[in-house]
Amino acid sequence: MRKQIIDCSREIVHEEGWAALSIRKIADAIEYSVPVIYKYFENKEAISAYFVAEGFDLLYAQITAGISTEDSIEERFQQLGLGYYLFAEQHPKHYEIMFGLGIPTCETAKNIKSVGLLSDLFRHMIDELIQKSGRKDIDACIKYRSLWAMLHGVVALELLSLTGSDKVCNSLILADSMRSFTKGI
Repeated sequence: MRKQIIDCSREIVHEEGWAALSIRKIADAIEYSVPVIYKYFENKEAISAYFVAEGFDLLYAQITAGISTEDSIEERFQQLGLGYYLFAEQHPKHYEIMFGLGIPTCETAKNIKSVGLLSDLFRHMIDELIQKSGRKDIDACIKYRSLWAMLHGVVALELLSLTGSDKVCNSLILADSMRSFTKGI
């Protein structure tokens, strides 16, 4: 039954968006009463939380699958950015629910393992870039937040824009942003 609720929720979201998802709509679609849904999910937010966690699992898997450990830190950093972007492009509904309210917090990282793993990956790469630069005047925490802002900004500008007419070659903007970030360190 839990799988059926999740599958139905996914279908509603893909057809109508997150705003259309409701416990009543799910119950009607699977032809069960509302109390049956509450046996598996406390509320709509619990269903959304399931999809947020699933999304971060997918994002972490996509990013790590695209990183070649034999490459330089600069190349791996580019690969990280590309994995992030491709995830947003291939999973727009997940991306929307994952980042609709902003960048994940420390609390989110504690509650969703893949958020913590992703944060650690970002921080380790930034630390490696800083170490390679030899600079002592760089705040890794600021760079970490800047990385999230940059990646989310590229996605917002290129994938979430209301019209496709003003889009520039996505890969060029992403590559330029990632190169500028590494050169800034």
